[in-house]
Amino acid sequence: MATHIPSPDQQADPDFTRGPVPAGARMGKLGLSMAWWSVCSAMFWLVVSATLALNYGTANTLIGLVLSVVCYSVINAVISRYAIRSGLSVALFSRTLFGQSGSALATLIFFATAIYYAVFEGSVIAVAIQNYFPSFTIEQAYLLVVVYSVPLVFGSVQRWLDKLNGVLLPFYLLGLAAAVGLTISEFGYSDAWLKLGPATGAPADGWWSCFTYFMGVWILMMYTWDYARFGKEQDSHFHARFNFGLPFYLFTFLINGSVGIFLAASIPTSGGISEVSVVLALLKLMGFAGLAFVWVSQTRINTANFYLATVNMQSFFERITGLHIPKMVWGVVVGAIVYLLMLGNVFSVILQALAYQGIFVVAWVGIALAHILSGLAANPDTPAPAIRREGMISWFVATGIGIALMESGGTLAGWSAPATFIASALLYRLQCPQSMTRVAPTRSV
Repeated sequence: MATHIPSPDQQADPDFTRGPVPAGARMGKLGLSMAWWSVCSAMFWLVVSATLALNYGTANTLIGLVLSVVCYSVINAVISRYAIRSGLSVALFSRTLFGQSGSALATLIFFATAIYYAVFEGSVIAVAIQNYFPSFTIEQAYLLVVVYSVPLVFGSVQRWLDKLNGVLLPFYLLGLAAAVGLTISEFGYSDAWLKLGPATGAPADGWWSCFTYFMGVWILMMYTWDYARFGKEQDSHFHARFNFGLPFYLFTFLINGSVGIFLAASIPTSGGISEVSVVLALLKLMGFAGLAFVWVSQTRINTANFYLATVNMQSFFERITGLHIPKMVWGVVVGAIVYLLMLGNVFSVILQALAYQGIFVVAWVGIALAHILSGLAANPDTPAPAIRREGMISWFVATGIGIALMESGGTLAGWSAPATFIASALLYRLQCPQSMTRVAPTRSV
């Protein structure tokens, strides 16, 4: 087997934050799949589905999950093909949409959101460690998680993250199956999980609330972009259909979600359903195997969170300051911020920030799709203005509409994300910069 020798450019910038990923640095199908499928394993997917089932009913939740699977699969098929063809990162592509300075906001939102998710998922591991080893304080557990997580992202996607997550994936699958099996063995099987819902009865439009809730996690579209650009062009069809498509989201949303609902209905827990309550229930049920399962689950997802937070923070500050600081330094900075946020116990503030940032991300996706489906190119070698008026107007007007609807509460709040998506795409398409070079449209899925 031939050994890949990195080019001087790749050695200087192994994550290609300053330019497109060249053909010689692209990854094979299996390697990219293993790196990307780290995103499928998180307690978040189990817990959020269980919480939605308690609030809106299992049937509504499952309908919302199925609709989300279809929506994510279609959008990410388009995004992944374009990212593979261009080799551009979110930061580089955003310069085409919003200009040199405008793109910095997209990168800022990206790395801030990734940091927030790293805080949540890292806290889950810390709670598991502290509960299994009571001699640790929670602060010490937080520090331990950060200290081992940061070095994991010093390597690039194609040199390390694919191998680490490839090794850990079977253990996650075994742990998920063991959690279900032991639950049935300990408490017996009941179809109560299919009948979860509020005491007053499931609302008729609960499925819509469940579907739009998952629009708040469209940051995965940005995650998809920054991973897909490492794919080979000849593998574009495979990645669009499988790796970033229907099979991935069937497992990530529907299978994980169904398991989460089943566990929540079958394992007695004190208080409400949360990532912490599920973790404590798994520790009680599975012992050390439960701790290992949680560690594998959260470590896998946090390789993506820490990695994307680090490379996008690096790109943001290079754009702002012009300084080329090594990724290792930014990895340590991300770790320090994650640790301080954990200590500050600012989860309610983070949740509110994520709600607003989610609207910005949905608008970004709408504009990105409008650009791609209009057949417009994105050439990083073409000088971009500081601010591209068409993109910034579309982004801020659509985001303003979404936030206004979200703040209005009631029924209108449930339309905040869809309205943002539609408005951003339409506004950008109406103002579409005709001077841009057109390319052949992305193939349909």
